[in-house]
Amino acid sequence: MAQYIERYQRRKLISSYFSVVLSIALVLFLLGVLGLLVLNTKKLADHFKEQITVSVFLKDNAKPVEIEQLQKSLAMADYTKSANFVSKEDAAEEYSEDIGENFIEFLGYNPLKNSIDVNLKADYVSPIQIGEIADELAAKTYVDEVSYDKPLISLLNDNVKKISLWILIACAVFTLIAVLLINSSIRLSIYSKRFIIKTMQMVGATKTFIRKPFVWTNIKLGMFGAVIALLALGIVLYYVNATFPELNIFQDMVVLIILFIGIFGLGVLISWLSTHIATQRFLNLRTDDLYY
Repeated sequence: MAQYIERYQRRKLISSYFSVVLSIALVLFLLGVLGLLVLNTKKLADHFKEQITVSVFLKDNAKPVEIEQLQKSLAMADYTKSANFVSKEDAAEEYSEDIGENFIEFLGYNPLKNSIDVNLKADYVSPIQIGEIADELAAKTYVDEVSYDKPLISLLNDNVKKISLWILIACAVFTLIAVLLINSSIRLSIYSKRFIIKTMQMVGATKTFIRKPFVWTNIKLGMFGAVIALLALGIVLYYVNATFPELNIFQDMVVLIILFIGIFGLGVLISWLSTHIATQRFLNLRTDDLYY
């Protein structure tokens, strides 16, 4: 009978520890994912901004040397990420593939123009800066037109600001939720031992002596939960980097290391603080209040 009770108590203790570790791991994992979003918001926004193309259409009488000089000057400009020349023949072939028929045979000539497709660096993708660049290029005598999607640029910049704000708000809310959830799990774990705490106190044990094993146990559980969360976060990082290599997630290793250390430290800190507060609460309770 005594062995059965002992096994039952051990299973109950293990189940309690497992629930604490699981809750800590899940909450810290979500915080880590949110932290990655916060750190990579600009990188994601820059990636989308650099997909926007500014097309510089050239006049038919533009000389090859002028086109070559323009392409080289654009490639060397501070605002340029890439500059590619697209001949009217290549443009016609691509357009024919898009519409599914050869429009040149129907028209009898190629109405398209030679162009240089320019992808700008993200810092220069704003309505004002692109407008200035477009005006500068359009002023050249051999440039026929400079075309880009103005509404898309304005919409992209506005949405990036909104998304960044909401991600920061979500990060603050999730941090608060994380503290509350971990605190609740640890409080429930200590609540099941409230009679042990009071018994130790009644036989003369000091508050520090009683609190110490509970604090140390839950700190270890917090560390274990943080390690599980970091392993899961590492797997997610590896998958995202393999799927979207252009994001270069592992490029800023220092930032990632700081994030991982922060998550680990947060798990330990919340575990220590929650355990300290919970044990102090039960230490201050009267014996009669333990039953409610």
